[in-house]
Amino acid sequence: MGRIRQYIEIGEKKYWTLFDSGARNTYVIKEVALNLPTFKLLGTNPVALGGKVHTINENCLLSCKIKGYNISDHAFVLDSIGIDEEKKPIEVLIGSLLMQRWGIALIPEKEDIDLSNYPKEFVEF
Repeated sequence: MGRIRQYIEIGEKKYWTLFDSGARNTYVIKEVALNLPTFKLLGTNPVALGGKVHTINENCLLSCKIKGYNISDHAFVLDSIGIDEEKKPIEVLIGSLLMQRWGIALIPEKEDIDLSNYPKEFVEF
């Protein structure tokens, strides 16, 4: 598993983001979701994250820039995600499904991400 932290851009704002290959889904805190289209889920779903069980009842369309690349995907909305090792609140958690979809690879030894596999086009059959 890899975990890289850096800022991403949503509109004109930057948000502290954890790229976590050990997490399947992507999550944002409510303050971030205020700037995004949100949708109520038909029911609630529990998720264990950061040593706590959260109840998810809202989803949003995450549209952001990561290192200048346009990325969009859905994200679950949480009250809080947690804090990182430097006691900084995590505002967005990017999970493995989004990373796979957009060709994002983690480079733990450089504490960075690689977007050289970012799709130039989507080919659907």
